[in-house]
Amino acid sequence: MESPFRSVITARRFLAMTTTDSLTSNPVLRVAPAAPAEAAAYFRASLVFHADVSDVAAALAADGDPGFVVLDSRSTAAWDQGHIPGAVHLPTALIAEQAEQLLDRAVPVVTYCWGPGCNGATRAALALAELGYQVKEMLGGFEYWVREGFAFETWEGRERRPADALTAPADSEDCGC
Repeated sequence: MESPFRSVITARRFLAMTTTDSLTSNPVLRVAPAAPAEAAAYFRASLVFHADVSDVAAALAADGDPGFVVLDSRSTAAWDQGHIPGAVHLPTALIAEQAEQLLDRAVPVVTYCWGPGCNGATRAALALAELGYQVKEMLGGFEYWVREGFAFETWEGRERRPADALTAPADSEDCGC
């Protein structure tokens, strides 16, 4: 008669082989997830470099100083088309020559550009970091600011569109994440 301990070992080996086989045929798990400590370090680092549109909006809407300045790195034509109220306008190409006149190195900067398909905010954040500024990039950019239903300014005045139900909860200010 086989010992119960041996049966557990055999079952574990079978499970390991089955899991390994399914990992290689499953495109999501073909490369195994990182160890929890490595994953925590990676995601913590991501939050060091990125800010969420709704978090930026909440901080700007709260009473008092949010502790950062928002920087729109797009062209003047794009700025006129719409921008976050209170943002500083400084196109990426002008950062090296104008950042010192417009920004305080002691105040963190949150950059944004058009949206997820644009790396202008990343380039602006790099330029600012190379000049010695603390900086984060706002994920989603101006596109998601508008799609989440936050007010924006144009050359004609303030506007607000209804939140897109695919990007923000339809009946709540808080997405719960």
